[in-house]
Parts: sequence; C-alpha cells; structure tokens
Amino acid sequence: MDIARSTLLITGGGSGIGRGLAEAFHARGAKVVITGRREAPLREVAEANPGMAWATLDMDDPAAIRAFADTVVRDHPGLNGVIHNAGIMKTEDLTAEPFDLTTAEAIITTNLLGPIRLTAGLLPHLKAQPAATLMTVTSGLAFIPLTATPTYNATKAALHSWTISLRDQLRDTPVEVLELAPPGVATDLMPGHADNPASMPLADYIAEVMSLIEGGDTPRGEILVERVKPLRQAESSGNWDQVFAMLNR
Repeated sequence: MDIARSTLLITGGGSGIGRGLAEAFHARGAKVVITGRREAPLREVAEANPGMAWATLDMDDPAAIRAFADTVVRDHPGLNGVIHNAGIMKTEDLTAEPFDLTTAEAIITTNLLGPIRLTAGLLPHLKAQPAATLMTVTSGLAFIPLTATPTYNATKAALHSWTISLRDQLRDTPVEVLELAPPGVATDLMPGHADNPASMPLADYIAEVMSLIEGGDTPRGEILVERVKPLRQAESSGNWDQVFAMLNR
C-alpha cells in the first residue's frame, strides 16, 4: 500500500477508529475522503484536517449507496482505496419475549450489507487502477463472541469470511484485500468503551496499526495488533474455551 499515492474513502470517518485512521493517513500524505450518516462530525474532522474531503452516506439505503459510488468516483477519479469502517454495536437479549428483530436487522444492514453493497459499486473502478486497496474492519469478536452482542459478533465473523473469499477472487487483479481486526478500543462504539480501562487507547491502536501497514506486516492480509492476537489465535492455540470464559464471565 503506497500511502502517499493513495486516495482513500473511509466510511464511518467522523469518529473513533475511522477518524483515527483518516487523520493518520492524511498526515502521511494520502488524499482522504470520509463519509458517514451525520454531517456535523464529518465537517468537524475535515475542518480540523485541511484538504480532507467529506460526504454523507446512509449505509442502510441500497439506492443511496449505488448513487454515492458513482458520485465519489466522479468527484475523486484517483480513488484507489476503500476502508469499510462504518459499523454499529448494540447489546441484545435473545431470551426476550417477544424478541425484537429491529436491532439485529439494523446491525446486519450496516455492518455486513453496507460493505458488500459499497464494494459492488466501487469494485469496477478499483480493478481499473494500477494498484488499489480494499480494507474491511472486522473485530476480535469475529473469532471469540461477546455473548451480550450476538448479532454484532455474527456480522464481523461473516465479514471476515467474506473478506477471505473476496481476496481469493481478486488474487489476479491489482486490488489488494486487507482485513483490520481491532480488539476492544476506547471509542464510543458502545457505551462505556471509551472509559473502560480494559479498552486499548485509541491513539495507541492507530499508531500500532499504521506501523504494521507501513511495515507490510499483514500475514494472510490481516492487520493484527498484539492486543487482539489472543482472540484471533484462541482456536488455533487450543485456548478457545479459556478465552471465551474470560471474555464473557
């Protein structure tokens, strides 16, 4: 990934990991376009980082995604990178009677269908570039579920599997497919995450991620900071039961 020659679209770029990545890439010379549902935080980030572009996008709306893909390519013809960072995480009680599907369906639409739909809209353009990067943002919870957030875990596990398939299908194209799997990071993704002492500080996370990207340390296309490796490697190391109990008890 040649950062200085990249024009990157980052979804969910108005806060948290998305903002951290946007500012880090921008500082290293990349042209960055951030998108999200709410105009105010996008405008704030762009104003704090002169030269950064922004546009709103509702990841729940298939027609809006198709139109956005056409618009962003028109406005930024050098686009050669996409980071699928937008996501929502909510607790659910699967034993509730009746069980309300509204939350589960919203999570699936944003976290899974959103990246699939946006990739479909942008992939023809990315394949036509001399070199391009498509990065999904999954989670350590794709590998060990936090049982309080079942649908979130499931969407990240599905996105992990989908990313593997996409990478293989694009193996003979100029598109590099990467997967960023964060641990718990101190953001506002969930209430309490930002203040949880067990959460990895956002600045530390972004710094470690960028060092891995710049150093090309992405085995199997995965970008894994040290804090997430116990989750990612739990099954292969034979520690799945212990890590699951530690996470959920």
